[in-house]
Order: sequence, then C-alpha cells, then structure tokens
Amino acid sequence: MSSNWPAVQAVLDQAEVPEIVKGLFRQHYEKLCSGTESFIREADIQPASDVTDAETLPPAMQETGRAKLDSVAVLKLNGGLGTSMGLEGPKSLLSVRGEDSFLSFILRQAELLSVPLVLMNSFSTATQTDEAISAMGDVDVEVISFLQHQVPKIDATTLEPAVWPADPSMQWCPPGHGDIYAALVTSGTLERLLQDGRRYLFVSNADNLGATLDLSILGHFIESGKSFLMEVADRTPADRKGGHLARRADGQLLLREKAQCHGDEEAQFQDITTHRYFNTNNLWIDLVALSEFLDSNDGVVSLPTITNRKTVDPKDASSTAVYQLETAMGAAIEVLPNTDAIRVPRSRFAPVKTTGDLIAVRSDAYEVREDFSVGLIASRNGVPPHVALDDRYFKKIGDLDQRFEDTPSLSDCETLKVSGNLKLSAGITIRGTASLVGGEAPATVPAGTYEGDQTFA
Repeated sequence: MSSNWPAVQAVLDQAEVPEIVKGLFRQHYEKLCSGTESFIREADIQPASDVTDAETLPPAMQETGRAKLDSVAVLKLNGGLGTSMGLEGPKSLLSVRGEDSFLSFILRQAELLSVPLVLMNSFSTATQTDEAISAMGDVDVEVISFLQHQVPKIDATTLEPAVWPADPSMQWCPPGHGDIYAALVTSGTLERLLQDGRRYLFVSNADNLGATLDLSILGHFIESGKSFLMEVADRTPADRKGGHLARRADGQLLLREKAQCHGDEEAQFQDITTHRYFNTNNLWIDLVALSEFLDSNDGVVSLPTITNRKTVDPKDASSTAVYQLETAMGAAIEVLPNTDAIRVPRSRFAPVKTTGDLIAVRSDAYEVREDFSVGLIASRNGVPPHVALDDRYFKKIGDLDQRFEDTPSLSDCETLKVSGNLKLSAGITIRGTASLVGGEAPATVPAGTYEGDQTFA
C-alpha cells in the first residue's frame, strides 16, 4: 500500500491536533501502509500463569493503602456513548439503581475516600457530564476533567482521510483508550496531579461499578514498587473473544487483543485453559514513573497498533469502508518499565455493554455496599448472571423500560434468555437457567418463578 501521509497530516493540522498525537498517529498510519503484520503470533508468546492473587494479599496491605490515600487519584474512562442502547448521551448518566447513575455512584465513591475524581471525556460526553455534575450539587469531591483526542478514519481504498459529507463528524474517531497517556500530557492533567502530590492513579471504565479503589491492591502496588499494574481475572467461556494476558519469550508480560490475533489462530486465542487471564481494564499507574518514562521517550508511550475495520458510518453497513487505528491502554504493560499483573475476583469486572447487562446489575444479584460500590452478592461467588435479551425487542433502553414492569429477581439465576415479543410483569423470579420464549404477537410473562424453557403465546 502506498502512504499518503501529506493528506493525513493536512487534516490533522487543520484540526490542530497536538504534535505528540500527530507523531503517534503517523507511526500507526505508516505501519498500516507498509502492510507490516500487526498480529501477535502464538509461536511468539507463552501463557501467563504465575501472577499474584489479590485474594491472598495479607491484611497489612489494606492499612498500607489507607495510609497513602492522600497520594491517590481515581480516573474513569468516560468517553463512551450509549448509542448501542438507544441513548444520545454519556453511558455514565444511565440510571442503575432508582435515580442513581453510574456517575453518581462514582462521585460518592470518590467522596467517601476523599480522593480526586479524574474523568477522561470525549468530545461527545464532556458537556453533558459537566452539566450532570453541576446538577447534583451535593457531592463534595474534586473533579478534574480532560478530553481524549480525535484522529481521522482512513479510507480503506485510498488510504486518505475518510470523507463523509452527510455527517463530517463521522470522519473522526477516538484513538482508543491508549490515548490516555498522551491526553494526560497534552491536557496538563499529569503535571497537575503530580503537583498536587497525587502519585498513584487507579484507572477503570465508568460503566464498571465493580471497579472501586481497593485499599489492599493499592497497598500491594505501592509496596511492589512497580510502575504499572494490570488487574486480570479468570477467563470463562463468555470471555473467549476478549483480550488476554501473555508473556513474550523473554518473560515480559503483554496484552493481546482480538484484533491482534491472526484468523488462523483464533482457536488458540479463545482457549481459556491455555490463556487463563483477561484484562479487566482496571489499571494502577505510578505517575512519577510514567513522567520519568515520558521524559526519556520524547513525551510518548508508543503502543502496538490495533487496526479495526469498520464503515465510516457505523450504522450504515454500505457506507465507505475505513480503518480505525487505535491503541489499548493496557498494552502499556509491555512498554513501560517494571510492570506486573494481579489476579482479582470477577466481581471487580461488571461492565454494562448491553441492556441484558443492565438488567443484571439492576437486579438483586447485585447489592449497593457501604462504600457505594455495586457488587455481586456474596452467595454468587463472583459469578454474575448472564442475561441475553432479544435485540428485536429489548436492545434500546426505551424498549427495555416498557417491557419490564420491574426488574426480576436474579439472585439465584445462572442464565436468563428472553426471545420474542414479550412483556415481563413485576414479581418474576428466575432460578438456574431459564428461557422465556414468545412469538411475533405480543404476550405477557405473568408474575411467578421460572426455570427451564417456558413458552408464552
């Protein structure tokens, strides 16, 4: 493929993209044009099997963490929109329990520990998030916000910046959450945190309410002297397609994402008995070590390229084919010095990607704890209920709220599958594995306890 960098640079210049970001994007773009394989081959890695287990940390680690709270900040990735669920605004404003949203829980968590809350917003979420925080008014916590960058989508045929006159905003995309390192620098947030004495940064997704600032893990991170710590959890069949932890031949830990797996090796990638751990996207970063690394590396953390093949309008499969060049923040485990991973219980990984996930988190399988975390009840032993809802009728939040009179009891549910044109009454309890099946004609699932296959005409 032939590089057309001058055309790409012109677009970046016109948008006043910072030089650091332009330099990083050029690396990814030139790699795309060169045809250099961006896959991580099975022959070049080894399974990771010897990571510390957070559930075996000594009690003293909790006190070590508590003693250092004045050196800590919490960062939430808040750039996501809930468009896949029919929302027009930030997913973090979605109601989780009553009137409480992801954001309100996150603010209360930070307030309880008296640590600053840092939000990495996108251009699509910043204004509404700021307005929501102002409207709350009763939360006493320092909030620091900064924006992730934007980069052009690349036309898959011409390798020039994609053009879409129907909606020019579609021509741009975020460069993945690996942009966090450059955005911390260009926004001045890294310098601000260090000046305020905040050395340790806990990072997680805003839609993962299981990811709270754990004092024991904080204490372990501080005592370890590591620059970077990734929380990983045991892979289950539901996690086969997600990125996994591995080691290079020299023993260095790395993260391999699905887009970095060659099609011929998909079976090995999905083998959860071989590659046992997945990245929860909960990270701990020593900001002093990060700053020192940046000073020695021209201000950048150069991460592996992830090439995603999309259409310029994600809602229109017939629109122009494009490449989105992204990076994953967890890939810094291979780039930064002195990094490590720690196994955590799956309860620290409860993201909401679908309306089924939302029903699960809203149910009695989860509880709101004294620290304002939302976690699985103890009797579930860290295993969440799996809720699969028919996209034809339940994909959007508006449909969900109309079709569920109330959230069913899922405390004893393993799997719930709902298909067909159904409305679920209040007072429903699901036990074990249940499948509620309807047809195209509207039907109602009455109150009651359900297990196994049930058909409603």
